[in-house]
Amino acid sequence: MEQRRLYHVQNLAFEIMDQMNRDNELKRTDHLKHVIDNLSRAIGSLTDPSGTFSLEYVEEKIAIAHYLLFKNEKKVARIHFDKQSVSSLNE
Repeated sequence: MEQRRLYHVQNLAFEIMDQMNRDNELKRTDHLKHVIDNLSRAIGSLTDPSGTFSLEYVEEKIAIAHYLLFKNEKKVARIHFDKQSVSSLNE
């Protein structure tokens, strides 16, 4: 089960990477700050020297970053986060 969750997080991260590379003209830097912040937090958790990390935390941060870019609830439906507060970041 954990392997499946990690695979899903990896796919979301790849989609984010592809979108960031595809979008030649990044228009909303304030919007992208939130995306980058969430990705950085996920990476920081994964690289904890103690070797312990919370899969739920990493899932949440990657899902928020993905949702901020794509607004696709279906892709992040099984990961729990407050979509209303995330949506307010875009306004």
